[in-house]
Amino acid sequence: MMQPKNRLRELDFLRGIAIILVIFRHQLLFDFLKTMGWIGVDLFFVLSGFLVSGLLFKEYQKFGSINPKLFLIRRGFKIYPIYYLTLLGYMVPRILMHKLDLEKVFYDLVFIQNYVLGWGYLYNPSWSLAVEEHFYFGLALLLWLIFNKKLLAFDMKPTGVSNFEKLLIFSLILVLGLRFASNIYFPEDFVRQVTMTHLRIDSLLFGVLIAYWYNFKQEKLIVLYQSHQSKLLVLAFLMLAFTVAFDDILHAFFVKTIGFSLLYLSFGILLIHFLVNKNVNHQINSLFSTPIVNFVSKIGFCSYSIYVIHSFIITCVDILQIKNTFLSFAIVFSLSILSGFVMTFVIEKFFLNYRDKYFPSRAL
Repeated sequence: MMQPKNRLRELDFLRGIAIILVIFRHQLLFDFLKTMGWIGVDLFFVLSGFLVSGLLFKEYQKFGSINPKLFLIRRGFKIYPIYYLTLLGYMVPRILMHKLDLEKVFYDLVFIQNYVLGWGYLYNPSWSLAVEEHFYFGLALLLWLIFNKKLLAFDMKPTGVSNFEKLLIFSLILVLGLRFASNIYFPEDFVRQVTMTHLRIDSLLFGVLIAYWYNFKQEKLIVLYQSHQSKLLVLAFLMLAFTVAFDDILHAFFVKTIGFSLLYLSFGILLIHFLVNKNVNHQINSLFSTPIVNFVSKIGFCSYSIYVIHSFIITCVDILQIKNTFLSFAIVFSLSILSGFVMTFVIEKFFLNYRDKYFPSRAL
């Protein structure tokens, strides 16, 4: 189960941390881990924004344009097979109990559950997949208009603030303003304030901004970060500190406004550290040990499948009514990881091989 050579082990490690945090949130081990586990989704968002936009930036650097249709087809082969096959599993208990609502299933199928329902119907965490799906289409359209149709001058000069950076920064501020307005004027709609795309997409957009810096202003990014590394890392951890105090984020005004912004800023700093620090692999090996880092990185490599299946595993284990918290967590964690590995290296691999044969990437 080797990772492709063009993957960064350290970023897979971050993805592994993200999915482990999500499991901590949904399956009790320790109270403080459950309390802060929700931040795993925000880490996923920042990483996805960086990695996905990076593919399009590389394609532009190579060809001077992008092929949004090819990009979306390739994302579809990555996302849809695992998602739809797993949804069938989530449907089985509802069918057996004669409680399947086909209209709500439809919302899950077309990725609008975060607007219509708030949470996902067949399994709650699917709301975040809807956010990412909207982001993929929106990003492809935006960059097609900029790169192909020249709607906005794309300045690749390594100095100064480009129009593209200004657009992203304006978007980040706009989303924060929309969060304040939504929470002030629609306080009763507390679930959608956490799940609707236009209120959560700034984490993904900040990942895009980092990808822009990394691909077009890398030298400046490295110098700037290394000049202030200690201060930035301390700031990142300070901005994360509030997360241990909010278990019920649905009713926390601070979290649903400023808190989400603090999270993507913190994770953005951490991502930059992992990108520009040449010793980061040695650092995490020393901190956690090489076998643990390798294992967490493997988990990160399979994180999408694990994310999709873990709620189903939790539902199945709940049926057993295991009273020992540690035992039930161990079972959920082990089965989620194992299932995710099998899904990634069997099902996902099958579809990705087909994708790469008939729809090869232009970015590689």
